[in-house]
Amino acid sequence: MMKGKILGIETSCDDTAAAVVAGGKTILSNVISSQVDIHTRFGGVVPEVASRSHLEVINAIIDEALLRAELDFSQLSGIAVSYGPGLVGSLLVGVSTAKALAFVRRLPLAAVNHLEGHIYANFLTGATIGFPFLCLVVSGGHTMLIWVTGHSQMEILGRTRDDAAGEVFDKVARALNLGYPGGPVIDRLSAKGNPASINFPRALLKGEENYDFSFSGLKTAVLNYIHERKAQQIELNLFDLAASFQAAVVDVLVQKTYMAALAKGARQVLLAGGVAANAELRRRMREVFVPKAIELIYPPPELCTDNAAMIASAGYYHLRAGKIAGWDLNAAPSPEL
Repeated sequence: MMKGKILGIETSCDDTAAAVVAGGKTILSNVISSQVDIHTRFGGVVPEVASRSHLEVINAIIDEALLRAELDFSQLSGIAVSYGPGLVGSLLVGVSTAKALAFVRRLPLAAVNHLEGHIYANFLTGATIGFPFLCLVVSGGHTMLIWVTGHSQMEILGRTRDDAAGEVFDKVARALNLGYPGGPVIDRLSAKGNPASINFPRALLKGEENYDFSFSGLKTAVLNYIHERKAQQIELNLFDLAASFQAAVVDVLVQKTYMAALAKGARQVLLAGGVAANAELRRRMREVFVPKAIELIYPPPELCTDNAAMIASAGYYHLRAGKIAGWDLNAAPSPEL
């Protein structure tokens, strides 16, 4: 099992993904079928449409992952699947498929929390990661600071009390008719803007050892700014607006992470989740942590967004520890980490 090859399956939202990872660290294949073109017309993910789209392609994606890895099922050591959090209909497609394959092929099955999977994307970077470490998980559905002391040993230090950072990026982009997903577009526009041009609020929720986040106030402030300018027929400077909004989000993420890292004496800080691909967030994190001799690790952009390689990596360590899921495994839209 130490060098086992694990097939990972990920269908938590709108990406159908399958991958094969060896030894928890080496990607043999990583195949993703995106539904962005389907959902763009709606300005966000439509759960029923996402579920049906997964059903249409999942078998072909798994076949492609095995083909690219030059393996067949007889050469696998196990199967790992994301069982939540996520859209329950989408999750059911992946869970049902993984259970059927594991049963028929007589392979052990690992149930991986999607958020844990994002953390394990860092184990696929080639970096030497040692416990304990601090990880900022920031995505469309979650913003969390997690203290990791061992495989599957995690303490949530802080989380968002309302909107997640990625969710706010999407909502602001929608208000500006920038399309879906909003994060990459705002990140590109921000590079040409002045982040100090508009003073948007930073909700830091001050308090001793308070590592929670709140972005709903910022979202409201930005949307009000947009509506007021339109009502007054004042042309918006998209570059400055995007840069100022993004700076407000990044300031909070960086400050909270820095506070937690100092309190815990962290030697390594990891980034994970779709927003971890944000260029400004990475730049600011390097600016803060590198001079303090705290190692900063983050995955390449293709491993920040939803993918099955991270699920396979986490699943490898589950199976190595003997954590095998039963046939009663079900999709869980909001499981605890």
